[in-house]
Amino acid sequence: MTLLDPTPPATDSDAAARPARRTLTIGPHTIDTPVVLAPMAGITNMAFRLLCREFGARHSADDGGLYVSEMVTSRALVEDHRESWRLVTMGERETPRSVQLYGVDPATVRRAVEMLVERDKADHIDLNFGCPVPKVTRRGGGGVLPWKQELFTRIVRGAVEAAGDVPVTVKTRIGIDDEHVTFRDAGLIAQEVGAAAIALHGRTVVQHYSGTARWDAIAELKDLVTDIPVLGNGDIWSAEDAIEMMEQTGCDGVVVGRGCQGRPWLFADLAAGFAGLDDRVRPTLGDVAATVRRHAELLVEFFEDEGRGLRDLRKHVAWYFKGYPVGGEMRHRLATMESLADLDAKLAELDGDSPYPGAAVEGPRGRAGTPKRAVCPEGWMDSRELSEEHRARLHEAELDTSGG
Repeated sequence: MTLLDPTPPATDSDAAARPARRTLTIGPHTIDTPVVLAPMAGITNMAFRLLCREFGARHSADDGGLYVSEMVTSRALVEDHRESWRLVTMGERETPRSVQLYGVDPATVRRAVEMLVERDKADHIDLNFGCPVPKVTRRGGGGVLPWKQELFTRIVRGAVEAAGDVPVTVKTRIGIDDEHVTFRDAGLIAQEVGAAAIALHGRTVVQHYSGTARWDAIAELKDLVTDIPVLGNGDIWSAEDAIEMMEQTGCDGVVVGRGCQGRPWLFADLAAGFAGLDDRVRPTLGDVAATVRRHAELLVEFFEDEGRGLRDLRKHVAWYFKGYPVGGEMRHRLATMESLADLDAKLAELDGDSPYPGAAVEGPRGRAGTPKRAVCPEGWMDSRELSEEHRARLHEAELDTSGG
């Protein structure tokens, strides 16, 4: 059986020996595996989501989780930007269709949600209040917005009202820094105004992705918010990490981001782990090459442009081959592929029988970086109330591009 082959269905005796499966409920949707793919700009497009689903389906009836789109800005949708609407277009297999929306102006966010519902583009909408990237936070968006409680409340309430039967969830961080903590208020507000769930990344904006995620904050939020699911995010690199987070914090599900970069098979491990199975994917170099090739095919289909699809794949190369005996020269060559034929020729040069390297490919992925200064509008942290000056400049935070 190759890495991309489906797992044979379980027998009745297999099922009887397993512990009861934990599921996740988001509004009307029951997710067979309590796992959410975190939206990642430039990463979680349709191609990558479908690839993750293919692996997650091995041990799950519903593709092993909830797979969220890249973040799109509310103003871009309201102004009918073609590229942003393409980003929220889902494949036939994508059910529920999950879209993450970013915005800072309550009216604009409300209208974007209305349009998503009117055009039947989403079965679930997630609101981004966790992005630490300066281009988002410097104008009051992302992870710094919940500091302004009234503004946060108006955005979430408006989105919930506009969505109707489509569940709206919230993703946030601990706060801007340790002196400007927001997650407790955000959780209670989200619950009060009708959000279907809240996800907490156990880091502050200042931390970005550095250091260790503080799971104790997730446990605290779970104790505080009791009427809707609480999801935990941060430092989930394996199925064992996900299970441990849920056991330690009592959270209702986990959100996985950087841990699946170059490892879409992590969703097979997660589905197996939550099904009480010991099965874990341990790919040979040949298996990795086959996954890279499948990812390339999906990207070409998504972009409807072979060159663009292959260029998009380049950013994934280092993640896919981390820890494998692929020299620097070959990594560079793979990162400059021009066509599917070119990719096939280069992948054929790899030693497909090279085994799974073990610890060398496990653990943290991507760049953790170091703590950074929180970039906020001038005077933003002086008060939890939104000043007239900040209110007048809110439109500047509604960038006309998606991602972040």
